[in-house]
Amino acid sequence: MSRIKEFNLPDLGEGLTEGEILAWLVKVGDVIELNQPIVEVETAKAAVEIPAKWAGQVRAIFHPEGTTVEVGTPIISIDTDPGAGPIEESTTGAPADALPTPSAASLAAVEIAPEEGMVEPGLIGGAAPGGRTAVLVGYGPRTTAAKRRPRKAGVPAQATAAPAAPVQAAPAAPVQAAPAPVAPAPVVAPVSPAPAVNGNRPAGGAVLAKPPVRRLARDLGVDLGTLTGSGPLGSITREDVQRAASGATAAAEPLTVAAPVPAVASFGADREQRIPVKGVRKLTAENMSRSAFTAPHVTEFLTVDVTRAMKALDRLRTRREWRDVRVSPLLLVAKAVLLAAKRYPMVNSTWAGDEIVVKDYVNLGIAAATERGLIVPNIKDAGRLSLRELADAMTELVQTAKTGKTSPANMSGGTFTITNVGVFGVDTGTPILPPGESAILAFGAVREMPWVHKGKVKPRLVTTLGLSFDHRIIDGELGSKFLRDVGDFLADPEAALLAWT
Repeated sequence: MSRIKEFNLPDLGEGLTEGEILAWLVKVGDVIELNQPIVEVETAKAAVEIPAKWAGQVRAIFHPEGTTVEVGTPIISIDTDPGAGPIEESTTGAPADALPTPSAASLAAVEIAPEEGMVEPGLIGGAAPGGRTAVLVGYGPRTTAAKRRPRKAGVPAQATAAPAAPVQAAPAAPVQAAPAPVAPAPVVAPVSPAPAVNGNRPAGGAVLAKPPVRRLARDLGVDLGTLTGSGPLGSITREDVQRAASGATAAAEPLTVAAPVPAVASFGADREQRIPVKGVRKLTAENMSRSAFTAPHVTEFLTVDVTRAMKALDRLRTRREWRDVRVSPLLLVAKAVLLAAKRYPMVNSTWAGDEIVVKDYVNLGIAAATERGLIVPNIKDAGRLSLRELADAMTELVQTAKTGKTSPANMSGGTFTITNVGVFGVDTGTPILPPGESAILAFGAVREMPWVHKGKVKPRLVTTLGLSFDHRIIDGELGSKFLRDVGDFLADPEAALLAWT
């Protein structure tokens, strides 16, 4: 059995063919354990921290951070028995003559990865702990057929080295035949030390921190690159992360929004900036274009006096059992949608070509803006939840989305979506349907405006709703009645709950 194992980039799901290496969590020479996270990779649909398939010592890293790699391409080699002695070619860049020469039999046993094609630029990269389920990102489920690369069987490969090192062909040696000469293994060119940043990080290099510390930093929202490590060789410890987290003050954010960090514009000599269309943005564009040009959209608007609804929320917050619950106007909008969907089930359906699939359950999607782009996780069977259970589920959904840990199950199967544009100060909009859904509701900003109330003009809290729907399923009458009932609930939620339930 071969001692040196080459780990190929796995298929992260749904037929995606490539991913970009965002960050290496190990370096050449590190001793790693089975299932230890070793690399952060992101595709258009998945952000995942990939665990090690074997325990051992890292011998070579074939692709630097920022490189786009095809699925099935070797990205790292691991010595599964580092105590058995050195090999001929040091994958750390050390001179070969500094190591004993292995036997021809041991060379013949080295596994060479099959050819998988050249690496082309493509998608961007992200992270999710290896022990957790991979996080899918994008606007709604993918409905097109998966496109996979043709795989070649039985063809020797060209081992891929880092860009700084030349690529050398390494023909596979047959195991059954007599030992044959084998070309040297790919060598990762040594990198000269860069000046330190914050006392613990080379400029442009990786932060020195163990995987558990990295996971803790992600959970607490701490940027490791800004810390000065107090551990050995300037590495960052758990105490450093916890100290930074305790000293940070986080501003309150809207319920449905994980505010993206604005990128610093980088303009060339022509005073233009070119941003590659890839990752979440690319997939969102594909989904939205397909939805916009396949489902005939209609949008209706309704302006509602929600003063009573806001007062009801204030009373709800003062109740003992609700004091620790995050309550927002979006909670009442979600409840209104769920109750109205029971009265008009066709709103919660899917166009399937020769039939309409009406669903007796509502998987309620809440659109959330994240650093990677717009995602729409959903609450399964939300119509069966009580108001308190719905509040807890919405809070958990948004917090999970903000930390980038949304599971694939919660990203698929949505039946109705709410997008809260009001948190940006926008009155309403004409949202595009997520693929596979027949309606989406835009909830606008709640503003104090002059309003005729009981025959007099008074300042009242007012919002505007925008409902987009698929006119193949929902005609003007049905869409209008649904939107009217949602507005009636928000105008007086307590009376609506008594009348509708």
